[in-house]
Amino acid sequence: MSVLVNKDSRIIVQGFTGSEGTFHSEQMIEYGTQIVGGVTPGKGGQSHLGKPVFNTVADAVKDVGADTSIIFVPPAFAADAIMESANAGIKVIITITEGIPVADMVKAYEYVKRSDDCTLVGPNCPGVITPGEAKVGIMPGFVFKKGTVGLVSKSGTLTYEAADQVVRQGLGITTAIGIGGDPIIGTTTREAVELLINDPETECVVMIGEIGGQLEADAAEWYKNSGSSKPIVGFIAGETAPAGRTMGHAGAIVGGSDDTAQAKKRIMRECGIHVVDSPAEIGKKVKEVMP
Repeated sequence: MSVLVNKDSRIIVQGFTGSEGTFHSEQMIEYGTQIVGGVTPGKGGQSHLGKPVFNTVADAVKDVGADTSIIFVPPAFAADAIMESANAGIKVIITITEGIPVADMVKAYEYVKRSDDCTLVGPNCPGVITPGEAKVGIMPGFVFKKGTVGLVSKSGTLTYEAADQVVRQGLGITTAIGIGGDPIIGTTTREAVELLINDPETECVVMIGEIGGQLEADAAEWYKNSGSSKPIVGFIAGETAPAGRTMGHAGAIVGGSDDTAQAKKRIMRECGIHVVDSPAEIGKKVKEVMP
């Protein structure tokens, strides 16, 4: 199986005709992802990359049955794009855009949470990929091979690194979810881990986190209480990060003693997660703990 996206997902691209939307849409289509159209206000009725362009998400849902959206809209308008998708009945909204104002994301987050059966991934994320079925984002598809290891990560580049290591061990990925590193994101580490733990084809989960916040600790506590026998391999980036300084992602900042990499790794180990101290150890550890 897979989670969030698969070969049957009917995907639209918001910001379809812009430079970023065009470049990554070409990559997604080449991978085999079922892009059924795109949205650029004012350009409805046109064709782009051989796909129809719509003025609104509602039009795309009505005309081509879109159920998934990927957003490349500029930061000032991205929160409105998220809310438009949720309002139109889109089930999975994947937001690549970086730099969305926090106040805007507070509104968008609350709006999506009020919507029935709608999942927001991101913003500031690399997307979601189910190898061999759908690449909805900016991940390099050639790195990912089909398999039984689920992957959850705040970091885009560490997602690719972990996937490559898993594949080099003769294994593969069910679905990789890049949740994003902003202070406010739609899908948390715990929620993504829960999706993969509950997926019958996922036999092991890799969880990559970083300093700042409580997302990894929340996921670890959930895993401990879940009673699941599926192993989780964990890594936390930011071991040497100084307190009070944002590192890479807007949400990656040590604000207290529990925000440090050391504290998070301790909590994860106490909850039964197989923690590695270097990203170079992820693949070997997965191979070691696989059932």
